[in-house]
Amino acid sequence: MSRLDAQLDFLAEADRLKSVLRATTLHDASRRENSAEHSWHVMLHALVLAEHAARPVDVSRVMTMLLLHDLVEIDAGDNPIHGDHDPAEQEAREQAAAERIFGLLPEDQRDGLRAIWEEFEAAQSDDAVFAKSIDRVQPVLSNLATDGGTWPEYKVTAEQLETRVGTKVSRGAPALWTGLAQRIDAWFSGR
Repeated sequence: MSRLDAQLDFLAEADRLKSVLRATTLHDASRRENSAEHSWHVMLHALVLAEHAARPVDVSRVMTMLLLHDLVEIDAGDNPIHGDHDPAEQEAREQAAAERIFGLLPEDQRDGLRAIWEEFEAAQSDDAVFAKSIDRVQPVLSNLATDGGTWPEYKVTAEQLETRVGTKVSRGAPALWTGLAQRIDAWFSGR
């Protein structure tokens, strides 16, 4: 197989991300978003909100992480943050998916893109910490835009949002979480 054939096969496989539905709905609540739409939207969030990062970040690296971060959902599926699933089992499925999906690429690209995905997953570098923060922000904004969206369905509490979302967002973009927390508090106080 030629290098080009491998690259085209990887890109064709990546198209399957458009079929992975997430719990989060579009802002107009007309339907659930798919993981490819989520990846695009969080990249746009990173581009627009980079000035709120706790530490300086390379926005193009952050966007690359966000472009790649959910490719594993092609095999592993999406598990909502407020859903009931075994995190260790999900991590194992995602690692196997990363091996297969990134393995479609020529070796140099496979290793380079897999390393960026692993960096995002580890959330240790400034770029990855901010990318993880932004990945948590987008669904919150969608739920706020749809009068709570799936929060009632998952029986989400303000405390759960603080521990499951707020801690990650605060780590990479504390001012952003402060602004979101005010909106979240207003939504919960209206219930």
